[in-house]
Amino acid sequence: MAFSTGGGGGGPMAEINVTPLVDVMLVLLIIFMITAPLMAHKVQVKLPEATLEEKVEGQGVPITLAITEDGSIYWNDDPVLRAILESRLAVEAQKQPQPQVNIRADRTTKYKVIAEVVKTAKDVGIAKIGFVTTPER
Repeated sequence: MAFSTGGGGGGPMAEINVTPLVDVMLVLLIIFMITAPLMAHKVQVKLPEATLEEKVEGQGVPITLAITEDGSIYWNDDPVLRAILESRLAVEAQKQPQPQVNIRADRTTKYKVIAEVVKTAKDVGIAKIGFVTTPER
């Protein structure tokens, strides 16, 4: 509160009460400190799209192993037996640069079957194994 000093009557005061002004400024400062970092992540970037057939720099065409619900294995959409799978993976493991192996498994495929395929690939020396999934929408 401001009190007038001086005697006379009800004339206008020449002093400004700065307490409410400081309170408002501090509230605005806090609001801007909280919202400023949130606005920094609004940049939209369109990333390039790639397909599995494209060659990655320094690597060959990736190998896609599809595993169905009944345990059937497909090498780049061609059916393959488990015994032949191991020998084909061993041949690919010897190549320089070594291609990446991408595993696409059906949602209802038993994990035991997938784990056996991953173990087979690791045992023959495949270094890069990835899993292909559907992004959430």
